[in-house]
Amino acid sequence: MIEPILKALIQLFALIGDVNDISEISSRERDIVRLFLSRQLNNELVKKYMEMFDEYLVQYNSEKIDRGSIKERKRTSLTAVKILGICEKINEELQQKQKLYVLVQLMDFILFGCEITDKELEFLETVSTSLNIPLQEFDNIRSFILSSVSEIPVKSCVMIIDNNDDYENVGVKHLYRENFKNTVFLLHIVSTNTYILKYSGKEDLFLNGQNIFPAQTYTFDHGSTIRDSGTNTIYYNDISSVFTEETFKTKISIGATDVYLRFKNSELGIQNFNFYEESGNLVGIMGGSGVGKTTLLNVLSGITKPQSGEVIINGYNLYSEEGKIQLKGIIGFVPQDDLLIEELTVYQNLYYSAKMCLDNLTEDKLAEVVNKTLSELDLDEIRNLKVGSVLNKVISGGQRKRLNIALELIREPTILFVDEPTSGLSSVDSEIVMNLLKEQTYRGKLIIINIHQPSSDLYKMFDKIMIIDKGGYQIFYGNPSEAIVYFKTRASYANAHEDQCIACGNINSDQLLQIIEAKVVNESGKHTYIRKITPHEWAERFSAIAEKIKQKVVHEKKILPENYYSIPGLIKQSKIFFIRDLLSKLANRQYIMFSLLMAPLLAFLLSYFLLSDHPKNGK
Repeated sequence: MIEPILKALIQLFALIGDVNDISEISSRERDIVRLFLSRQLNNELVKKYMEMFDEYLVQYNSEKIDRGSIKERKRTSLTAVKILGICEKINEELQQKQKLYVLVQLMDFILFGCEITDKELEFLETVSTSLNIPLQEFDNIRSFILSSVSEIPVKSCVMIIDNNDDYENVGVKHLYRENFKNTVFLLHIVSTNTYILKYSGKEDLFLNGQNIFPAQTYTFDHGSTIRDSGTNTIYYNDISSVFTEETFKTKISIGATDVYLRFKNSELGIQNFNFYEESGNLVGIMGGSGVGKTTLLNVLSGITKPQSGEVIINGYNLYSEEGKIQLKGIIGFVPQDDLLIEELTVYQNLYYSAKMCLDNLTEDKLAEVVNKTLSELDLDEIRNLKVGSVLNKVISGGQRKRLNIALELIREPTILFVDEPTSGLSSVDSEIVMNLLKEQTYRGKLIIINIHQPSSDLYKMFDKIMIIDKGGYQIFYGNPSEAIVYFKTRASYANAHEDQCIACGNINSDQLLQIIEAKVVNESGKHTYIRKITPHEWAERFSAIAEKIKQKVVHEKKILPENYYSIPGLIKQSKIFFIRDLLSKLANRQYIMFSLLMAPLLAFLLSYFLLSDHPKNGK
């Protein structure tokens, strides 16, 4: 929990006593605060924030004494002013997701008390309004935490997980898990696409490896897992897929069966690869350098045809003549190399890319699509800046990467492949790019990317992880947290069932490659160059799971999502290329003199070409 959130909560905790007109906080109230803090912090920090809590109590009680003769209505309004002051600072420092977390924690704190008073409910409403929380979401959260699931106004935001295979409750989502001895309740907060949970039961239940308590509220973030005392595991993707799949107009699926590719005079390629995935997921491909990650992307996206095997999209073979026709515009590919024209502006780069693939749109509609894409990818402020070269930068590396992605997203492909989107970027830019890609999955897209060594936060964003070993062997495909347990178990780690650090909640993705590529130790205690488990052996151990994946691939033809992909004819393409190249040359100083000398010819050509098409830089 970050400092601004903690400080805000401490102030609001102290104000609750003021709301209830408690002249002196009892030892019970202080114990409640201490117990609440101990759930989140270590002993040293609990002591620090308890001292802060006492300071605010003294401050508020002294103010209460000074206004002792003020009427109740004025006293209440003064308290409201304090709440507004605190919430104003929260609005300046915290994002919406963090503000919702403050509200959730505040409700959880009030729940610790013996009885929830009307004044406390009014206090919560004031805080919620001040934090700009949508009224419907406030009502949902309040009912979920302080009342019961049955009282939640919007039932479609609720999920119940249990072992009742005959469950019937109209509107409420249900996830059946055989032998699951607890009942877990989840609430989907739509505005931030986050989840909170609580459970009832007597059996031990673990959230991210930590024991949780009945009737208390917890956040359920990307990469989170729920495990009971047995072997049942529920992953974040199990939850999110149920909530998001209903919003997709047309689902897309991609599968690969027994894909094999071997380069001439080389051991490199892809070995008997099997894969299946559907809309709304972010899939990461991991592995060491040179294992074939980019080759695999090329095979799945239709760039490189395998020597055997099939790639099936909604029942259409990607490499058949029918598939090439039917799947046109469905797939997008963002290479690692830069595709930008450095002399053109951000807007012009995107505009001319759109002209080459959205020929069926009018000029006004095209400009609308370009402006919308710039806004969604947070590139609107730099729309009129020249892109510049990699060495002579004008826009940042993160902005360049987002613009490269925008060149493909502009035509709305349903499946997007991205090669190393975080390569060469700072941790901040990497997170921005990954958040952008994750947001696209909420709109029904399937995003598949290569990534080398993601941080814990980035690793948790993935819905599925695929690991490729040397020689192109597939050695894992499944939930990110499951990958940690899978390899630790087979490597005989003592804490094999801990998928993340109990203290900090981080996942060490580097540990995966360390386990996979672990070397034999010789009699002198030094590592040799011989691996404990070869890529072929890892693949053999995964073969049973790979066969189950293969069986999921659907060969029955299904409806494909609509798209506006349309390539202009050769004459129109030449016209677009000419205008684009002319603008880029005119923007380059070395061509200024040339353009002046050729002014008569340029005037004629521009009058002919620009009357019908002109890139608009204005909003």
